[in-house]
Amino acid sequence: MILTDTGPIVAILDRADEDHELCVSALTGLRGPMMTTWPALTEAMHLIGARAGWKAQDTLLGLVNRGDVALEELNGADVDRCRELMAKYRSLLMDLADASLVVVAERLRTRRVFTLDSDFRVYRIQGRQTFDIVPAI
Repeated sequence: MILTDTGPIVAILDRADEDHELCVSALTGLRGPMMTTWPALTEAMHLIGARAGWKAQDTLLGLVNRGDVALEELNGADVDRCRELMAKYRSLLMDLADASLVVVAERLRTRRVFTLDSDFRVYRIQGRQTFDIVPAI
């Protein structure tokens, strides 16, 4: 299992994406499902739909249905923590998708994240730990 941001999901599904080959190559070295959150999945659905249409959206939902992309739920405390993080990183304009991934990383005590977003070099898990970013960006 690896915590997965929007960018790699979109890049894997969109062969025209400039990071498609990089993300597909990184994916082959990963074990288990890609884990994401509803905010990140929603963002991916919007972007892949705009780029590649309904068929790509259907493919993404199929990956969720098969368990290749797992969804980690957010609870009330998680939403509160997202709000705190978004305030803390407001200079970066941290969005809800990124905040939700940081919160899940904190809760599950994982540092590995599959992302193309350089902001994850700045974000800290519980204010201290850096992320182990795949692919190395």
